[in-house]
Formats: sequence, structure tokens, C-alpha cells
Amino acid sequence: MPIQSDAEPMFLKISDALCLRYEQTGAGPPLVLVHTIRTQLENFRGLAPLLAKSHTVYAIDLPGHGHSQIDPSAPLDEPYFRQAVIAFIEKLNLSGVTLVGESIGGALVLTVAAAIPQRIERVFAVNPYDYETRFGDGIRRGNWFANAIVGSLQLPVLGAVNAWLENKIVLGKIMGGGFHDPRRLPPDLLAEYAEVARRPGYKRGARKVLAAWRSWSQARDQYRLVSAPVTLIYGNSDWSRPDERERTRELLHDARLITLKDTGHFAAVENPSELARVVLAESVPA
Repeated sequence: MPIQSDAEPMFLKISDALCLRYEQTGAGPPLVLVHTIRTQLENFRGLAPLLAKSHTVYAIDLPGHGHSQIDPSAPLDEPYFRQAVIAFIEKLNLSGVTLVGESIGGALVLTVAAAIPQRIERVFAVNPYDYETRFGDGIRRGNWFANAIVGSLQLPVLGAVNAWLENKIVLGKIMGGGFHDPRRLPPDLLAEYAEVARRPGYKRGARKVLAAWRSWSQARDQYRLVSAPVTLIYGNSDWSRPDERERTRELLHDARLITLKDTGHFAAVENPSELARVVLAESVPA
């Protein structure tokens, strides 16, 4: 299920150990989309076509996600993902880039902007996942089912069992906790995520991402270095609390904070039209 366009996904070799899958659509200034934990570029299948009306949109699969290369030796923490996104931008020699990221992607677009300010024009951080206070804290807030599953991942034996047992039903229960209305989680998208999870090494990588939870809250240390204009976008039903959202805003220079109604953590899937409206309106030069 590619993004709705005539484009076919491509692969960009970053190094001998890493090749990133991405899809390019539209025409205009470059805009890079960075997805959430445990998803992939198809997460933006409703959003990318709307943004492609005025931008060249690059939607990527993060390392170890979707159909990008899985390197079993990679740490899969925030600094590793950050360097991968930077390498993607530099390999394609993109400049004047608008970054749009959701969840861990929301934290990543901020740290990437801090690292390569000369290439970044504007940043939209959607429900940035930067508020961890314990293992799986954000995911725990989704629902009781996610709390039980993520909590058991702290125990090596139960964690291994859960990774082996994960199927579409389990994944749907966990991800549904990130929606204002769980019925908005498309069954075919969930089926794609479940199918991708069968790739060799994928579930081990997913556990590595969760094990690196401290790196996402530590990412906030980079926010003060962001010089590009930033818009923070939160769903009113996002896992983050109002005080955590305000803490993030205060770390950024004159960041705008916008809240989307009837929207949860996975805003790009649940409310792509309203998210696109905000991004396109904020992208118009003053």
C-alpha cells in the first residue's frame, strides 16, 4: 500500500550496514516526513498527498522499521536515528527543508534541526515523544492492554514471549490506545504493520527501540539549539500531559503550540487533513 501517487518506494544507501527505504512525491521545496515508533512511511499515506500539492515530499522508513535495512548491531536509540535522518538529507543534498515528524519522529525533527541548522527551513513536531519518566511511560498511558504488554517487556523471559506472540490483534490493541477513536485505525494499515513484523530481526529491533527509552527524554537537551521556526502540534488526546507539552515549548525559541481536536497520538493517520492544513498554513512565509 504505497502512498497514493504514481511514485514507487526507493532505497538510499547510507552505509554498508544501512539502506533506507523512502518515497518521493510532489514538487516544490523539500519536506521530510519522519514516522512514529513501530510504523513506517505508509503512516503518511493520507498526509503526504496533501502536502505534495506544494512540496516535494520525502517519506522515509527509519532504520529497523518498515522495509529499511535491519542492522542487528545498531543501538536503535535517538542519536542513531538522528544520524540516519541527517545522512538521508545530506546524501540527497537537500536544503531549505521543512521537517515534519510524529512521536519519536517529532523528537527527531527537533534534534536534526539542531544538528544541521543550515539545511532546515521550518520544523513541525507532532506529539513529540520526549516525556519518558520510566520504561514505556508514554505507551503505558494508551490503555490497560498496552500497559500490561509494555510492562512485561521489562522482564527478559516475558518480553521474549510477547515479541514472539505479537500478532495483528495484539498490535491493534496497543496502537488503538494512541487514537482518540480507535475505530479510525485502518485494518489494512494494521495488517501491513503486522506483516512487516515478520521480517527477520524486526521484533528484536523493536525491543531495542523500547530499551533505549531514556534517549528520547534526553533528546530535549538539544532543543535549545534549534534556530529554525518550530510549530508544536498535539492531539488533544495525545499521551503527553499539558505540563509536558509546555515544558517542551519553553525549551524552543518562540515555538507555536497548536492542539488538534478529536485527535490522539497517531495524528497523521487519525486526522491527516487537519494536520496538513496546519502545516501548509504555517509554512507560508510571513
